[in-house]
Amino acid sequence: MKSIFDNVSYSCSKIVTESYSTSFALATKMLATSIRGDIYNIYGFVRFADEIVDTFHDYDKTSLFENFEQELEQALEQKISLNPILNSFQHTYHKYSIPKHLVDSFMKSMRMDLSKKKYSTISEYKEYIYGSADVVGLMCLCVFVNGDAEKYESLKDSAMALGSAFQKVNFLRDLKADFEELERTYFPDTNLLELDEASKKRIVDEIKADFAKGMEGISRLPQEAKFGVYTAYKYYRKLLQKLQSTPPLEIKNTRIRVPNYQKFGLLAQSYVNYKLQLV
Repeated sequence: MKSIFDNVSYSCSKIVTESYSTSFALATKMLATSIRGDIYNIYGFVRFADEIVDTFHDYDKTSLFENFEQELEQALEQKISLNPILNSFQHTYHKYSIPKHLVDSFMKSMRMDLSKKKYSTISEYKEYIYGSADVVGLMCLCVFVNGDAEKYESLKDSAMALGSAFQKVNFLRDLKADFEELERTYFPDTNLLELDEASKKRIVDEIKADFAKGMEGISRLPQEAKFGVYTAYKYYRKLLQKLQSTPPLEIKNTRIRVPNYQKFGLLAQSYVNYKLQLV
């Protein structure tokens, strides 16, 4: 039965989320059950595309990416795919009428990662951030507002800012892996070989501004989504605080993490704030 195949596909997307990101999986569990599966479906899709360009070093990444892109187009057109991750994504894509240009922009940024190593200008940097992060926030927003076009437009800028903040925190945390393993540098006008406190502060201040704009939108999200998104916000804010207090040399040489006991502490704090309507 098709329903069995679909359920297997949704389970695969959930497994991908839980396997690749414990923090995102924890935040997703805080969403209402009515929308939780669709966020797993979006994450599974973006994670697989990202894995192709970031980790499959012993394979022809370009060929793999082009095959994935072709399968994606077929899945969206035919409303089915034998790739369970794409099958579950196309379900959410059609269910919430996710604009195709969001998917196209995401794939464009992922394709850039196949060859582009340095983002020298602000415009290049913003284009990459928009495609790799902002549109993911907008895809999730399509789910959160459930077809309410007016609500979507009013929250659009905040969702993009939050997506940007999450991505930039990841960039700062992953400086070592991106620079040494992938030979990539995303932040323009920043010499990662000589990262100093002033350069780090400039990046941190930029992320803080994104977080402020993102938080304004969180307070206006539907109840089904608010607690889960706020939990993710609190986690990434904590990660940014740790990066802010970490010397630049240590950031370049280690990957800063938030221990599990602190994650659960943040979850408890988020729940209290949520129940007291402080969000």
